[in-house]
Amino acid sequence: MQIGALIVAAGMSSRMGQFKPMMNIGSISVAQRIIATLSQSGVSKIVMVTGYNATILERHLSGNGIIFLRNEQYETTQMFDSVKIGLRYLQDKCDKLLFTPVDVPLFTAKTVKAILDSGAPLACPMCDGKQGHPIMIANSLIPEILSDCGEMGLKGAMDRCSVPLLRVDVDDPGTIHDADTPEDFSALVDYHNSQLVRPVVSVSLNKEKPFFDSKIAMLLMLVDETKSVRAAGQRMQLSYSSCWNIIRTLESQLNYTLIERSQGGAGGSTSVLTDRGRQLLARYTAYEQALKEQANNLYDTYFGGLFE
Repeated sequence: MQIGALIVAAGMSSRMGQFKPMMNIGSISVAQRIIATLSQSGVSKIVMVTGYNATILERHLSGNGIIFLRNEQYETTQMFDSVKIGLRYLQDKCDKLLFTPVDVPLFTAKTVKAILDSGAPLACPMCDGKQGHPIMIANSLIPEILSDCGEMGLKGAMDRCSVPLLRVDVDDPGTIHDADTPEDFSALVDYHNSQLVRPVVSVSLNKEKPFFDSKIAMLLMLVDETKSVRAAGQRMQLSYSSCWNIIRTLESQLNYTLIERSQGGAGGSTSVLTDRGRQLLARYTAYEQALKEQANNLYDTYFGGLFE
């Protein structure tokens, strides 16, 4: 099962007075903390919709292996419009997705597992009688949400959905970011830090030096998806020249062509993966996923319960 995630971070943080996604909680930023938890939870594709301060935020997160989409009308639109941008992108790429705004950074992987294991097509955590994040949405419900009238935003769309929202009871105040005093908030951060211990597996293929890794795999996937090297780079915060340098270096290591490029036409040039390029990407992706699953199993064997 493919699990995707959507983080909306397009707002202007006007009430906070600071740019919330890049505020630190402990030693990492709010946005980095959410990404770490989602990665720990087995999410295979993380998408962030940016708007205000988009370039700054995307550069801040460029090494975290996520895909960036932009709401260029962030000043005149609502959060639900950013949600729709992400849903349109993810609707054919995952079986279930998790949605959270960027300002709810302290839910735990245990909570994510609880809502994913609920069996419901639409679910969210419930803590101390309050509904929280992340919200889990089955792929089958995305078209229904996208076609909603938009009154009362995502909450209204879920209320009008053809299936009821299951509220899963959890003991996780991070789902509602409920900390009344600095001492409460500090304790919440300490608890969350203890839950973030996880195996981090970085998979690369080497000759004399590494020549293929998850960053390159994402670039190839986005090139084939967008039919454009430039557009793929924009979604990863990579320059056009950097993308081509990566591709040409990889092709020289492999001694075969990965990208077919066609010129001309009303839409300009297009770029797609060759058959061998798709085969390489598919095998690497499956290999990487298998290694991560093995790492998680071994982690449970050797470290299970040690950091709780």
